[in-house]
Amino acid sequence: MNRKIQHTPEGVRDILDGECQRKMALEQRIHEVFASFGCRDIETPSFEFFDVFGSRIGTTPSNELYKFFDRDGNTLVLRPDFTPSIARAASRYYSESSDPIRLCYRGNTFINHSNYRGRLKENTQMGVELIGDGSPEADAEVVAMAIRSLQAAGLKDFQISLGNVNFFRTLTMSAGLDETTCAELLELIRNKNSFGVWQLLSKVEVDPDAAAVLEKLPMLTGGREILENTAQMISRIPGSEKTRQVLERLSRVMDLLGVYGAHQYVSIDLGMTSQFMYYTGIIFRGYTYGTGEAIIKGGRYDGLLEQFGMCSPSVGFVAEISRLMNALSRGGICDDARRGTYLVLGLAGDAERAVKTADSLRREGKSAELRIIESRSDDKGDDYYLSECGYCGVIRPGDGEVCS
Repeated sequence: MNRKIQHTPEGVRDILDGECQRKMALEQRIHEVFASFGCRDIETPSFEFFDVFGSRIGTTPSNELYKFFDRDGNTLVLRPDFTPSIARAASRYYSESSDPIRLCYRGNTFINHSNYRGRLKENTQMGVELIGDGSPEADAEVVAMAIRSLQAAGLKDFQISLGNVNFFRTLTMSAGLDETTCAELLELIRNKNSFGVWQLLSKVEVDPDAAAVLEKLPMLTGGREILENTAQMISRIPGSEKTRQVLERLSRVMDLLGVYGAHQYVSIDLGMTSQFMYYTGIIFRGYTYGTGEAIIKGGRYDGLLEQFGMCSPSVGFVAEISRLMNALSRGGICDDARRGTYLVLGLAGDAERAVKTADSLRREGKSAELRIIESRSDDKGDDYYLSECGYCGVIRPGDGEVCS
């Protein structure tokens, strides 16, 4: 037999036993949060036409897409990102709706990136898209939902970094910087390279007050005071009205998150950027200890649905389930896969009684796992089943008692 076929390709893996059960339980808890906010489920195909994720949309680079052809010669791709798929579906099925639409999803994404950091190429994601509401209240609702999702997962120590892509865009517009300089500047800010920003701005003609803010941009992080201090700095820049409005909107979102009782989880990062070019307003990412990459990502994308024929403001977020599972494991926050499950241990000679006992438990709404052994010598004992395996109780039909 060819042993190679027992293994998975690079970048994908099997999920089984306790880990699979914990993953499903985690997804269920997060889904309950989505439902509590009035979200409705949607499923989109695992593969779409290439143009749904092409460069015009501003999503994943073409060389990182899994591309193939159908029998008619159309180029198809495995979805690397849910948001364009949801935008396409919403444009087709909800274009006549005048009410906000709250959609939630779960499924796998596929990105053919370099695996030098050990990243998986197939990942499970769950997320929400709030379509048809351009208000700061919608922004705050989605951020609050992300926070509630992390709380439902079991995390206590995490932080949501909140920014706005329009801060950089309006600031560079006020500064009069050309497109090439802006692109170089954006990359330096993405890498938190304050010295590089200073070097670049020293070579171009730019308003000194605007340059002073741009130089500090990679480090403009913290609490509400960042918004207040930055507002004072930009007040000296000619034509900075739109930049001021960005700060006012962020301030309003922070106020609303206080109403949700979630402000302690949120910090401001005015230097935050995104690889997805479809974002048009707030963006945010969630982090916890022991993870270098975001476990929550989201933002506003008011222009994306226009690409599919529907003009509608939208905001959403996605939870990276694999990264979240890793974070929970590192923090010792792991649901026992068999928590709440009884083990019904029956002898081969009295199997019918064991079957009846297990089925009776199930009819009562309890979880019961049936195991038939040849003799009592095959019984590994209560300590093993309760401590090692994680059952909530052991039932031996005929013994007249439950060990738990």
